[in-house]
Amino acid sequence: MSAPEPPVLTPLVPESPCLTARQAAAYLHLNEKKLYELANSGEVPAARVGGKWLFPRRLLDEWLLEQAHGGVFTDRLLIAGGDDALLAAAVRQLAAELGAEAFVAYSPTATLPGLEQLARRRADLSVVHWGDVGHSTSLHATLLRAHPGHARWTLVRIGQREQGVLLRPGLGMDQLDTLAAFDVRWAMREPGSGAAHFLASSLKARGLRADDCSVVATVHGEREAAALLVRDAADCTPGTRATASEFGLDFLPLGWEALDLALPKEIYFRHLFQRLLVRLGSAEIRELAQQLGGYDLTTLGRVLDPS
Repeated sequence: MSAPEPPVLTPLVPESPCLTARQAAAYLHLNEKKLYELANSGEVPAARVGGKWLFPRRLLDEWLLEQAHGGVFTDRLLIAGGDDALLAAAVRQLAAELGAEAFVAYSPTATLPGLEQLARRRADLSVVHWGDVGHSTSLHATLLRAHPGHARWTLVRIGQREQGVLLRPGLGMDQLDTLAAFDVRWAMREPGSGAAHFLASSLKARGLRADDCSVVATVHGEREAAALLVRDAADCTPGTRATASEFGLDFLPLGWEALDLALPKEIYFRHLFQRLLVRLGSAEIRELAQQLGGYDLTTLGRVLDPS
């Protein structure tokens, strides 16, 4: 009598981290048509791969929790986008005030990368500054509309600030044409930076280009750029009057820009965001704005319609 053949074992397949549209609809107890509507509007976390929608299981769980009674992440506030001295000071003060009660963090990533992080739900707020103050409302709205889910976003104004070029003390040049034409060492900001965009627009108005400048470094963040000038590793960099004052640098003014916060509408009502606005309007922050110069906070807290 021959021995029985051993059973055929089917190898275990690890559970996929992504769900198909049919699986996700069943998981969320929705019909597929409604799920596609949510995916196309960016209201539910999803990615289009090879013409098909995929739904990350972990992000769906987070999204579900976020919909319930204000979400489970109301004890954190993560800020990305443009760099600003006043906002950084307000976040430090708020974090010290909160202690272990909540987590508030600010990681400047430049305007365009910050909006991408907001769209991917990696950040709760993103600092936006793009172009001159006169066209800021339409320019900022255009930037937001480039991202899925923008219909549920809003803009809250921090104020206006003076943008220009930070100069190493003793450089002896105070004209943009001269800085671009001569062999002056520029520390340029990363792609997607509002400061780099403002400089490029100013150069274009004078018939010049950023390529005309002698670039020795590309840096991430205004403080990193200012530090290069302090160490005599560069001569100039685009930035704000506030940062020039903070680091003891000379400043060439180019114009004023609007400073806004882009955020999902539901974040606006979180107590942490409201406490941040209160901190930005505090006597300490307003005094700091006066000391640094180049700020106008009269519009602080104004809600703008980006649609």
